[in-house]
Amino acid sequence: HGFPVRMVVPGLYGYVSATKWLTELKVTTFAQDEAYWTPRGYSAEAPIKFASRVDTPKIGEAVDAGKIPIAGVAWAQSVGIERVEVSIDDGDWMPATLSTPINDDTWVQWFMEWDATPGTHYVAVRAINKNGDLQIQERAPIAPNGSSGWQRSLIRVN
Repeated sequence: HGFPVRMVVPGLYGYVSATKWLTELKVTTFAQDEAYWTPRGYSAEAPIKFASRVDTPKIGEAVDAGKIPIAGVAWAQSVGIERVEVSIDDGDWMPATLSTPINDDTWVQWFMEWDATPGTHYVAVRAINKNGDLQIQERAPIAPNGSSGWQRSLIRVN
């Protein structure tokens, strides 16, 4: 996994930019060659879409009522994240607190405290990048050029 070199290009999905299993070295141009995944239905160019996700509470694990953290990560490579917002049960969007990322190419951690009440609740997250663009709401699958959509998770509260 990476011998004799492991290369990653910031801002591009790994299937077009990361070298993991090296079988040959060839000097060519982008137009003259075809990547492994391209004939398998993926785009030849794949800039990483900026996105956000909920990492805690974990999907499928119930939490106790009371103050709980809702937290995750967001990224907008080469631009950076301006803010992250969370909505509970389709209510108003509330700002999350952001960590200080190393640079605009790295993920930023976010969190907020929520006074959870018993029952089932939907938590949605979205990000806004430093250009003022809102994360794409519509869901799209991984193929052909990376997934998109606001994450919406069901949380069970005891």
